[in-house]
Amino acid sequence: MTLLMLLSGLLVLLLLATLAYALVKIAQVLDVIGGSPTSYLAKLRLGLRAIERETSHLPAALGKVNGGLVGIADGLGVVEARLGGTVAALEQQRA
Repeated sequence: MTLLMLLSGLLVLLLLATLAYALVKIAQVLDVIGGSPTSYLAKLRLGLRAIERETSHLPAALGKVNGGLVGIADGLGVVEARLGGTVAALEQQRA
């Protein structure tokens, strides 16, 4: 009975040591990914901030762009109506 308790205790200690080793290794990998100013995560963050800065003016300009596109859509509707009339006239000439 004492041998089984001693063996169980050793196995629990082995399990805890293995878990601690795995956690240390995981922490090392995570440190490489995002723990320093030259890490991949820091570089990605810097790039995303640059994109945000470069595109910050777009929401203000989109109102003007949208207004222009509405005007173009209205004009294309008129062109479509005229072309439809032209197609109908051509089909009547064929008949």
